Amino acid sequence: GAEGSTLMSYFSKNQIQALKPKITFSTLRDLQCPVLQSNDLQGKAEESCSTEELFEWLGAVLNQVSLDNKSSSFLSTYCCPEPNTVVEKAFLCTITGFIIPEKIIQLLEQLCCYFGEPKLAHWLTLTVHGFADSPVSWRESEHGFHKGGENLYNFVIFRNLDYWLHMAVGAYDDCPP
Repeated sequence: GAEGSTLMSYFSKNQIQALKPKITFSTLRDLQCPVLQSNDLQGKAEESCSTEELFEWLGAVLNQVSLDNKSSSFLSTYCCPEPNTVVEKAFLCTITGFIIPEKIIQLLEQLCCYFGEPKLAHWLTLTVHGFADSPVSWRESEHGFHKGGENLYNFVIFRNLDYWLHMAVGAYDDCPP
């Protein structure tokens, strides 16, 4: 009836803006990055960092936490894991909105262009966060908010096209297969 048509006109006006992703770009200069070996998930002393160390480092970078371990910092004394290397320029792109899986695959394919000349990246990463208050996470199970609403996965892709996949869910959620 009239109520249904009012709802439809509301959504047709407002939904278009809501579904348009917001994109932000930034360049990080002289960024300390962990040294990674695609075939070494556990890392090796003085040779490479582990997947857990990378995941922790990535959280610090994405949240713009300083990596220089200053005792005067009230926020964090975190420092980049060893061994690490300083990257003159790292590119960070954040896309916020509702993004379908096909678009994520397209993004991964486009990111792999950074392995070609003249960019020649050693590795790159793509993190996909579900909304913290999303009603479901994986396997069509309910998503429990409880503390932080963790609900994400992260690809690390190497120049030889090997990849690592991190997955994080809350303590009471189903983990993907």
